[in-house]
Amino acid sequence: MITKFKISLLFTVVFGLTLTAQDKWTLDECVAYALEHNLQLNDFNFTEQSGRETYRQSVRNLLPVLNANSNYNVNSGRAEDPNTGTFVVQDFFSNNYSLQSNIDLFQGFQKINSIKASKFLYKAAKEELLQQKYLLAFRVMQAFNNIRFFEGLVAIASEQLTVSETNLKLVEKQIELGLMAGADLYEAKSALLADELNLTQSENQLAAAKLTLIQEMNLEDTSEIEIVPDIGQVAQTETASKMRSDTVYSKAREFLPLIKAQELRAQAAKKQVGVARGDLYPSLSLFAGIGTGYFETFRDSLGNTLPFREQFRDNTSRFYGLSLNVPISNGWSARSRVKQAKIEKLRQQNNLEVQEQVLFQTIQQLVQEHNSLLVQSEQSVQNMEAQRMAFTIAQRRYEKGLINGIELFTAKNLFASAQNENLQVRLRSEINKSTLDFYRGLPVFNINKND
Repeated sequence: MITKFKISLLFTVVFGLTLTAQDKWTLDECVAYALEHNLQLNDFNFTEQSGRETYRQSVRNLLPVLNANSNYNVNSGRAEDPNTGTFVVQDFFSNNYSLQSNIDLFQGFQKINSIKASKFLYKAAKEELLQQKYLLAFRVMQAFNNIRFFEGLVAIASEQLTVSETNLKLVEKQIELGLMAGADLYEAKSALLADELNLTQSENQLAAAKLTLIQEMNLEDTSEIEIVPDIGQVAQTETASKMRSDTVYSKAREFLPLIKAQELRAQAAKKQVGVARGDLYPSLSLFAGIGTGYFETFRDSLGNTLPFREQFRDNTSRFYGLSLNVPISNGWSARSRVKQAKIEKLRQQNNLEVQEQVLFQTIQQLVQEHNSLLVQSEQSVQNMEAQRMAFTIAQRRYEKGLINGIELFTAKNLFASAQNENLQVRLRSEINKSTLDFYRGLPVFNINKND
């Protein structure tokens, strides 16, 4: 019994450790989970599926149309006898069967242009779905790095609080020895309370950042998440160099889903002009059919109604022909639709130019920020080390009674501020570099473009 209990306890501990390990998320895992569980992506996925079916149906519209008809008629009172063609006063019934097919031979190339337009729109919907996946991935990355930032602030605040607690104990001991006055105790307690408040605020900001990531991932039944930065994120970008906006833009212009989607919509609008123009041309179609019927009044020489099988065979008729439709006047509506289609084509082309302009301006800002952060990163590290040395010296002087608590508190705050700035610059550099790497076509996110 004791052995079974030990085995059960060991299994529980191991299983608990496994669950704990699974609770730590890398950025790639966060992005993958968000892509799978984000509900807003479903709407774009449905739009893509609808566009695919519209395209397939536009192709199927080239097939002939085939219809079968049947009716059952009961005549009462005075009616035309289908057997003799004379009017009789007699109750009788009849039923007819027909099969008819028609196919468009020429329709102003409307169906061909519709196929091309719907194909462009379907591809555009696929690109827009991919664009939304990228946007979600960037939101997750931003939330992920916000957690890293506030975890860094919590670590800095905890370090500062530890220093204040140590200084408070030192002041209390110095007062007991008569080496410090009571005012020094109040200064030490004030610094300690300020650091406790700062730590609490940082912890609250960290909790809010975690909640943001949980919501972006649509992670249910939890209010806590632990992250693990990737090795590539922790490493400093020491080999980074200055970039040029036009070089990055030329790369992004080739693959960015947002631009490709708008290009496809502009091409679809051009084909829609062709569809509208088709209404100005004559249309030609071929039709053919076969029909038969059964009539109660069809009788033999003895007055008996001919059987169904015999009438079905003997009453069979076939027809075929061509149908030509020439538009002459339709209240100028066809030409109006052509003008509207041309306006839509110009609108989509303008939207493409707007998207290209926004993309170039965005890349300009990112490149300018990247080049600025290259200098700021080095300066922030130097400033942090200088403030660390200044605080270390101030701490020693304070322990010897050469400076008061206010001067030490000032040096400590300057060091904390330098740490904060260095952390912020470092994370901004990582996000900036990842964003520019994305625009340069590098694999930042593990997203399958063909899904």
